[in-house]
Amino acid sequence: MLQIENLHATVGGKEILKGLTLTVSAGEVHAIMGPNGAGKSTLSYVLGGRPGYEVTQGSATLDGQDLLALEPHERAAAGLFLGFQYPVEIPGVSFVQFLREAANAQRKQRGEEPLSGGEFLKLAKEKAALLRLDMDMLKRPVNVGFSGGEKKRAEMVQMGILDPSFAVLDETDSGLDIDALRVVGEGINAIMRKPDKAVLLITHYQRLLDYVKPDAVHVLAGGRIVKSGGPELALELEEQGYEAVA
Repeated sequence: MLQIENLHATVGGKEILKGLTLTVSAGEVHAIMGPNGAGKSTLSYVLGGRPGYEVTQGSATLDGQDLLALEPHERAAAGLFLGFQYPVEIPGVSFVQFLREAANAQRKQRGEEPLSGGEFLKLAKEKAALLRLDMDMLKRPVNVGFSGGEKKRAEMVQMGILDPSFAVLDETDSGLDIDALRVVGEGINAIMRKPDKAVLLITHYQRLLDYVKPDAVHVLAGGRIVKSGGPELALELEEQGYEAVA
């Protein structure tokens, strides 16, 4: 599914990723944890193709396709979804229209027929119900007036509609209270826990992993993976902190 080999990347001329290697197979959820400044968000932005993040060495492929050779919209059409730590607000743009345009743009890229208005609304209602998000929220401008938890739930609705094969979720638990954390965790499981899909879950804390059980946990420090293990590693980090293992 996702294969990263010896990845080096710079931001503003400063090297952040320093030889990161990681493999995530189909059907798996991998969690990446680590201290601030370790390169976790940089990794997500590099995979998503954000401008200003320059890869200087190494490779990243998704199902054998060279991600780094694709534009961001091409990566999305290839099945990659990037969930942001801080979803942006887009005043004046209807969320439901934004989602329909995004879904149909990806379908066009893949040579598929666009969803009709009725087909899309049925799909949107199904995914909104899954995340316990009122459909009226999706009639607002994108994320405008949403709480932190509502933004994250709306982003998971977007993920459900776009139906990616691989999701990179950057601190999706940020800003969530206990109830929203449970709903978002259940949503991730319902949408992405499938044999042909995989998730790279970036988080500071173990709490989301109570709901989205990882197959592997990796510690990212100093721009590379310094330790890997099972779900018990997250509990060890929670108890001892990153200095004990990094």
